[in-house]
Amino acid sequence: MGTALSITLDGESLQVADVVRVARHGERVSLGPQATSRLKTARDLVDRLVAQDRVVYGLTTGVGALKNVRIPPADTRQLQRNLLMSHAVGVGPPLPEEIVRAALLVRVNQFCQGTSGVSPQVAQRLVDLLNHDICPWVPEKGSLGASGDLAPSAHVGLILIGEGNVWVKGERRPGREALRAAGLEPIELQAKDALSVLNGTHFMSGAASLVLHDAHRLLLTADVVAALSVEALRGSRTAFDPRIHQARPHPGQVASAARIYALTEGSGIAESHVLCDRVQDAYSLRCAAQVHGACADAIDYLRRVLDVELNAGTDNPLVFAADEAVLSGGNFHGEPLALALDTANIGLTELGSISERRLFRMLAGFLSELPAFLTRHSGLDSGYMLLQYTAAALVTDNQLLAAPASVHSLPTSADQEDHNSMGWHSAQRARQVATNVETILALEALGAAQGIDLLSPLKPGRLTGEAHAAIRSKVPSLDHDRVLEPEIQTAIELVRGGKLAQIGATARPLVPA
Repeated sequence: MGTALSITLDGESLQVADVVRVARHGERVSLGPQATSRLKTARDLVDRLVAQDRVVYGLTTGVGALKNVRIPPADTRQLQRNLLMSHAVGVGPPLPEEIVRAALLVRVNQFCQGTSGVSPQVAQRLVDLLNHDICPWVPEKGSLGASGDLAPSAHVGLILIGEGNVWVKGERRPGREALRAAGLEPIELQAKDALSVLNGTHFMSGAASLVLHDAHRLLLTADVVAALSVEALRGSRTAFDPRIHQARPHPGQVASAARIYALTEGSGIAESHVLCDRVQDAYSLRCAAQVHGACADAIDYLRRVLDVELNAGTDNPLVFAADEAVLSGGNFHGEPLALALDTANIGLTELGSISERRLFRMLAGFLSELPAFLTRHSGLDSGYMLLQYTAAALVTDNQLLAAPASVHSLPTSADQEDHNSMGWHSAQRARQVATNVETILALEALGAAQGIDLLSPLKPGRLTGEAHAAIRSKVPSLDHDRVLEPEIQTAIELVRGGKLAQIGATARPLVPA
């Protein structure tokens, strides 16, 4: 975990890269001075309204279908405590710590906009959890992505009042015990504090930020691996000629084509068959830029949504201190994220789908004009035959997971909440699809590297040669059958580590960045 205060939250400028740094790399966090001032100003208005016994949703009333039940000022603190305990109903395995940390960061930054009215000490205590590496234990299932990520957020809120459980250095411990060990005390919640912790899109937004970061790496990797397959299958570079793509200038398509064209530049393999009688390649090669580019543009929709959402007011009610107003609305509804995540999920699924097709083509000797299953000893050896089985299984998994969650809805809270986004389901599916695509691309990379080996002494281009060397530095060429599972894991780690993506960015940076 990091030690320097390096990310200052202001409610205006949080980016996906910041979320990744805190969630995965332990960067420390602080509240900016303007954010602190906005928090106090909004809180002062909330305190005045409660003191005046004004009717305000969630402050002096019940919540959900109990919105019409008045809560006397003397009970407002107990109401907040009750909300956390009654809403902490998540089930299933615990979420990975990186998702919970991402959600905590996003929620605090959304508070910093100054429209929540949460007590400043609540915002600071969530920052304390991040900086002390105390991660709430949060079950995976329970959010419908509409009235905020209610159940997972309630499990976070339990820690603030000394309840619930946490992860500390990989060990599950009682929340109160972990707070005490860090020199922290439970908080006595004030009016609206629990509601502010509960209401919001922060779990969806945090998970989506990690998905987007990984998706950008996969897009770059897919172009590199496709370029390797073009080399292995002795495909034509003509399909990536920039003139073709300027005639249909979708941003992602133009960028993908330029990247693959640059990656294969100087290829001795390509030069060796420039005068062959093959008119054009199969779609999985010839249309790689069109497919990869469309996937990139679909994923970019998620980026545009997150640019807004990470710095948005997603509470209810919202506090507008300058106008002395507290307004009930629906900014907690996750539909913008649900639709964007579903779209990104479909894009990632297609990225894996076309990759599997290229792998299939390399393994089928009658299509590739390479030794069957990329082994010189076909029959005695099965070579890479079964790589495609695994890829096909993962593609099928992705095709099932790509069915949009956002088109489903079930009503809750006695039909007061009669349309839910299911955006949390979208986020969870997208995370799994991204993980599957990592593996599919790793499998294609193994096949393509082997295909290039079989074309020796012909040489690939400079950048495809660099990618080939990166693979061979981790996994040796396949001469005879051997146990492949460890090598598959190594190839997955190569993809996950970003080395191939870095080569892709050298050829052409991801657009938009």
